Amino acid sequence: MDFEHSTKVKDMIARLEAFMEKHVYPTELEHHDWNANPDNLWKRWPGIDKLKDIARGEGLWNLFLPEEYGEYSPGLTNLEYAPLAEIMGRVPASSEYFNCSAPDTGNMEVLAKFGSPEQKERWLKPLLNGDIRSAYVMTEPQVASSDATNLELTIMPDGDHYVLNGRKWWISGAKNPNCKLFIVMGKTLLDNPRHQQHSQILVEPDTPGLTIVRQQTVFGSHNSPGGESELRFENVRVPKENLILGEGRGFEIAQGRLGPGRIHHCMRSIGQAQRALEIMSHRVENRVAFGKKLSDQSSIRQDVAKSFCEIEMARLLTLKAADAMDKYGNKVAKDLIAAIKVVAPQMAQTVTDRAIQAHGGMGVSDDTPIAGFFTLNRFVRIADGPDEVHMSQLGKMKIKEYAGQKQYWTERG
Repeated sequence: MDFEHSTKVKDMIARLEAFMEKHVYPTELEHHDWNANPDNLWKRWPGIDKLKDIARGEGLWNLFLPEEYGEYSPGLTNLEYAPLAEIMGRVPASSEYFNCSAPDTGNMEVLAKFGSPEQKERWLKPLLNGDIRSAYVMTEPQVASSDATNLELTIMPDGDHYVLNGRKWWISGAKNPNCKLFIVMGKTLLDNPRHQQHSQILVEPDTPGLTIVRQQTVFGSHNSPGGESELRFENVRVPKENLILGEGRGFEIAQGRLGPGRIHHCMRSIGQAQRALEIMSHRVENRVAFGKKLSDQSSIRQDVAKSFCEIEMARLLTLKAADAMDKYGNKVAKDLIAAIKVVAPQMAQTVTDRAIQAHGGMGVSDDTPIAGFFTLNRFVRIADGPDEVHMSQLGKMKIKEYAGQKQYWTERG
């Protein structure tokens, strides 16, 4: 296993770090305070388009798209993208500056992999250009959506249209003023086997019958300008050409989308944990209590050491998973994807919790980004499937694998 980044990736890292140093860190507080101001609810920070234009001009654009879509992007593999996503994760809002923010990344991958030529022309190009935002509409309030076979919203054919009826919630980005596209998953073929009943379809947010019922809060925040929404679909008519891939292909599309999305979350979580550790180290080295620096306290040194070890372990597992995805495909790498989706957000939450404690009261405030990292990673432990689902599936896979191997021991008695 080669642990050295290629010359290409080293160059991208240097350019991205320079951009962060020049444009992102200096505007981080301005961006945060704008979004936190109630007068700016559901408005976009005015500085965002300027930074997007600069990033695009410097070739730091659509970095997440893998090699097969090279005409749209630098053509990086998942392994090559990992250190770049980690750097962007240090300031969570910055992913959008490089057109690498969820849920757009997954939606672009869906359209690139499964979209028709007409769908790519109408929707993928504006997304690739960063002209619009999008939302992925899957989770429902009345069923446990971690088991997607439970989804009940219907997508039923009616002449030249499909008609959608049902409810959705926790839809990230639906309220963003630039959101012009929903990818909606629902049930079409009711009598098919349960993994062949669902379809995915493209819906414009202003389609008659589609209503944003309310904005949901996460840890007391609306997360403007995107945030999470509850939606209602009442006889929403959508042209048949908006269906992606075909009826009953919804799970196939979802699995193609969620693998990369899950590991991208983990890459960013590692960046947040790493930055939290750096901020913590600066704090304890410059803070005196009871006559000596906090950094001289054994318990503080242990917290720093444990955090370093845990970040390194999660980073290596992320790189291994990314490498397996590149070499063998998402399906073969699903055990490693599940493992890192469990490990990385929990690790980041643990590290940021230590950093909060080292800061005292300041740690729970917005005077540093650490508290935001903590709540974000607590949320990520549920997003794209809760820890329990990933562990259940991973445990099932590993039991089957290991129980089927020849054993070299004999039970006594």
